[in-house]
Amino acid sequence: MNTTELINWQTFKSKLKENPELTLQFQYAEDKWVDASYHITEIKQAPIVSVDCGGVMNTWTEIIVQLWEPSVRDSERAMQVKKALSIVELVEKSLPLNPLAIVKIEFGNSQFDTRQMYPGEFIIDNGNFIVNLSPDFTQCKAINRGGSCGTTETGEECCTPATKEEKPKIQLINFAAEGATCTPGSGCC
Repeated sequence: MNTTELINWQTFKSKLKENPELTLQFQYAEDKWVDASYHITEIKQAPIVSVDCGGVMNTWTEIIVQLWEPSVRDSERAMQVKKALSIVELVEKSLPLNPLAIVKIEFGNSQFDTRQMYPGEFIIDNGNFIVNLSPDFTQCKAINRGGSCGTTETGEECCTPATKEEKPKIQLINFAAEGATCTPGSGCC
């Protein structure tokens, strides 16, 4: 998995701990905010085991923080970071969370299909701790490794043009003189 810019649980949690008194806000698209009445409904730990199109097994763990907007707004102000941390503490009493797991935030509402997004930039602004969310993405792990994605039944690679080298054709030449050859049943062999 390409994790060069993804945030792990340990980093995410430490950023929260640095700002307990701020209000925790999530921006899921430009000028689109998770409603202030959101709840953190659950925190999931998902071990992933996969085999990619190049035939290589991959494993990693994700921590998914699920946000929910109630149909009836029950708060004008988003929760403080310290309340989110108290939920984390409650979860971690029952489920030890992998500190190196990749963090995703799961959210959706009536205008935005539910999806998992990555915490991107953290911004502190006017008493708010803002987590800008970035869309999840698909990738070809085999190509990212510099390889190819396996082959089809005819030997063609599925993601990149196959570089097939033409094998040189070998021409057989008979150096034996006419008539001086050994044939089956002639007794010469």
